[in-house]
Order: sequence, then C-alpha cells, then structure tokens
Amino acid sequence: MIRRDKTLNNLINFKDKKVIKVITGIRRCGKSTLLNQYRDYLLTSGIEEKQVVSFNFESVRWEHLNTYRELYDYVQQQRLERELESPEKIVYLLLDEIQQVDQWEKALASFQVDFPCDIVVTGSNAYLLSSELATRIAGRYVEIHLLPLSFEEYVSGAENQQDMFDQYLRYGGFPGLLELDGPSALKRQYLEGIYHTVVIKDILARTKVSNAEMLERILRYLAMHAGSLISANKVADYLTSNGEKTYASTVTEYLRAFENAYIVYKAERYDLRGKRMLRSPNKYYLADTGLRRLFFNAAGEDTGRMLENIVFLELKRRGYDVMTGVDHPGEIDFVAVRGQERHYFQVSLSITDENVRERELGVLQRLSDSYPKTLLTMDYRPEENVEGIRIQRITDFLLHSK
Repeated sequence: MIRRDKTLNNLINFKDKKVIKVITGIRRCGKSTLLNQYRDYLLTSGIEEKQVVSFNFESVRWEHLNTYRELYDYVQQQRLERELESPEKIVYLLLDEIQQVDQWEKALASFQVDFPCDIVVTGSNAYLLSSELATRIAGRYVEIHLLPLSFEEYVSGAENQQDMFDQYLRYGGFPGLLELDGPSALKRQYLEGIYHTVVIKDILARTKVSNAEMLERILRYLAMHAGSLISANKVADYLTSNGEKTYASTVTEYLRAFENAYIVYKAERYDLRGKRMLRSPNKYYLADTGLRRLFFNAAGEDTGRMLENIVFLELKRRGYDVMTGVDHPGEIDFVAVRGQERHYFQVSLSITDENVRERELGVLQRLSDSYPKTLLTMDYRPEENVEGIRIQRITDFLLHSK
C-alpha cells in the first residue's frame, strides 16, 4: 500500500478541529486508502477503536442507509452501543463515498451540533461541494483534493526510476496499476474500468449529460489537444465538421461535467501585463496521463503533451493555482501561484536543438519581474542556470517536491 504521507499529514493537521474534512478526487485515485491510513493513525495515536465509526457506502453492507435520517439514527445507535455518550468521548466518523446517501449533509450538520465528533468524508465528484452543502455547513468544512500518485510516490525508492518514469508516462499513476504486473492489455482494461465507472456513476447518473457517444468524442478531443487552447465553439465546430451537429452550449455542459467528475482540469489564461484573467479559450488537462491511452495507441502518443500534463498535475499537488500566462507575443506554459508565491514554468521535451533552446528560454527571459523561472526538459543534462532561469530535468523536478 502506497503511503500518501503529505496528504495524510494535511488531514492530520485538521484532526479534532471543528471542520468537516472533505476528501475529493477522481475514482480510484486513493481516497479510500487515505481514509484507512487516517484510521490507522487514529488507533496508533491512542484513540480507542470503539470511537472510530467507519462506512464505505459502495459496499452492500451499508445499502440500508439510503437517507440522512437512516444514517443519523444508525450513528446515534452506535454511540449508545459503544458507550460513547460522554462529552469527553469524541466520535471519529469516516464516511467513504458519502454521496450515495440522500441529503447526507443534513446528517453531518446534525452530528456537529449533537455530539463531539471528528468527521472525514470522501466523494468522487464536485457535487459533493454543491451549493446545498455549502449552505448547510458554510465555513465548517475544508476540502482536501487528491490526485493519482505523484511520480515521487509512484517510485517509492525503486532503483530504476527512469524505466518506471516511462511506465508512469504511459500508464499514469492510479495506485491500482502497481498491483498489475501483467501485459499492457491488462493495464488498459483496468483504466477502462475507471473510465466507465466515472462516466456512468459521476457523469451520466448525476448530470443532464446523457449522450455517452458524444461524451467520449469530446473527451477524446480534449485528450488529443491537452495543453492547447480550447473553446466550446472550437469543439462544437470540430464535431459538426465530422458529421455530428453540436452547439457550443452543449459542449460547455459536457466540459463542466468533466470538471465536476475530476476527469479533466482547466487552466485559465492570465494576462501578465494587464494582470487579469482572460475569458475562453482555456487549456484542459487530463486527471491522469493513463487515461489518454484509452483513446490513442502507442503510435499516437504525444510525449510532449503528456509531459506538460504531468507537470500541470504536479503543480496542483503542490498546492498551486495553475494558469497559462499570456505575455504578448509569447505564452508561458504555467504561471503557478501559491499565496504570495509565484513561479513560471516552461516545459519542453528537448532543448538540444539550439533554436528550440533559444525559443523556450526567450519566453522566460522576456518576463520583467523577478519571480522564479524554470525550464523543464527530458534531456539528460546537469542542472544549469541561464540568466536566472533554472534548467532542470523533469524527473528531478518531480522527485524533489516541496
């Protein structure tokens, strides 16, 4: 079992605080494992086992708890049976895939009022943090977003890290893949299972989106153009030109559904000179590079796009808000902002060609401010500094998170 120590420590920091901890992320990214690791931490830190009440609502064991009232009554019954009625006894409620319970937010709000408790929930779509929930427990929850494994977590001390990076680049970082030692077809089958679960349970079942074929065509388009500027009009025109009449408003609905299911992420454009966010088009990145394998075979791989996708996700893991920088006539791949920090990143598969090197460095050299600037590449080369710009190998960047 891969330990997610950084995210776990973030969760532990909120232990016994009067906020609901909401762990979100795409299905099979490791939310249940993180919840189990938090449970193990509680038990090893002196919390009695009877104080921890756990649920996984994807199990038929809990299918009788369909509503907030049934969940509330069951937890209160457990308090009685476990002799946890004393105000000194905190009840630790761990609720996995809580969205399966109708109006679950009512139960959680009541738990917080009625007895001392520490609540952690997980969910696989953004509807978990809908306006309904925000209204009931406004100011009383914190979101901890989880992505598939980082490369640092993926290798976990392995010796041949470069070979593992090739696998990571190709199949992505879903934790379950590490348990599959078989042929590539087996890994593809695993990824297909994740994809179809997300589509059926988190998109088709929870949104107005109903055309599974169009959904796949739009997602294929996003995968093909990851890191390119995309607008709803552009996608609609593409589909229409290929024989499927589509409107921009329909595409917008699908894009929103993808984001809410955490299968894609949007990088908005930021005007560095005007210091303002720009409207569409934006860039979109997949939640995991392995998902791209579902739409393209090895011959259709675009390593440059996948590297950019990996760097985008890594910056998100490190807590940055990630945007695309517009600095006419150039474009910065990533403007990463975290509090008062700002860091610029360019990603290039290789800069051994002098023209490519000058072009990529030039984009960063034209920036007039003094924020850190890094050019990431796959070239085997020692790290260097050119006029204040750090040139670093991508795998070194991924293995030294901070």
